[in-house]
Amino acid sequence: MFSVDFLAARCLTHDMTEPNRAAGSPVLGEIERDDVSRRVLEHVERHMEGDAAHDLSHLLRVAEWTVRIAGVQVPRRLCITAALLHDVVNLPKNHPDRAIASERSADVARSVLSDLGMPSADVELVAEAIRDHSFTRGVVPESLFGKALQDADRLEALGVIGTFRCIATGVRFDAQFFDPVDPWAVNRALDDKRFSVDHFFTKLLLLPATFHTAMGRTEAERRAAFMRRLLLELGTELDRPFAMVDGT
Repeated sequence: MFSVDFLAARCLTHDMTEPNRAAGSPVLGEIERDDVSRRVLEHVERHMEGDAAHDLSHLLRVAEWTVRIAGVQVPRRLCITAALLHDVVNLPKNHPDRAIASERSADVARSVLSDLGMPSADVELVAEAIRDHSFTRGVVPESLFGKALQDADRLEALGVIGTFRCIATGVRFDAQFFDPVDPWAVNRALDDKRFSVDHFFTKLLLLPATFHTAMGRTEAERRAAFMRRLLLELGTELDRPFAMVDGT
């Protein structure tokens, strides 16, 4: 894991009007200047496990996009602290409590932010956004704040970064990249536990339709288009032309 000082040194002149996809995030400057946010980040770093798909750079990118999508209607501190804590309880996909991981993260957020002196009303706003952000939980957030956090987190499942994260997660669970005999599941059922590319069709390419904000949906569709181009190239390399699956 990179230290905050190292990442801060990498953050020089990026403008928040453009999303930064590098580990050196422009929100680090804000975090360092805000005592609550800085201490939240320190808490997260102390409890973070070695998971390439849920590392510090993931949290910072989610923070940047939550701020960007929410705009001026949600205080930036709330967007940043929610993003930093949204995966504080990070359970494996095969864990029996996976569906309530976001609820447990919300409980941790309440405890941490209350101890740091954040006003109780703000604590509840952050906790609610964290609780409802999870894809597995299947809830549509009611507030713009919650929708911004959910959209920001779902962007991380798409595009180049989403592809990296999908493969990294598959490797953790001993999945193959794709079925070498039938990569497009023409004559078999999709099985994303065995083949990472199948996850594109069971979930990832279906995500853009679930976005709540115009900004989030536009970026999601752009990233999904890249993933389709990647599949076309994979089909070319395998000499098995890419066939669309389930309308994706």
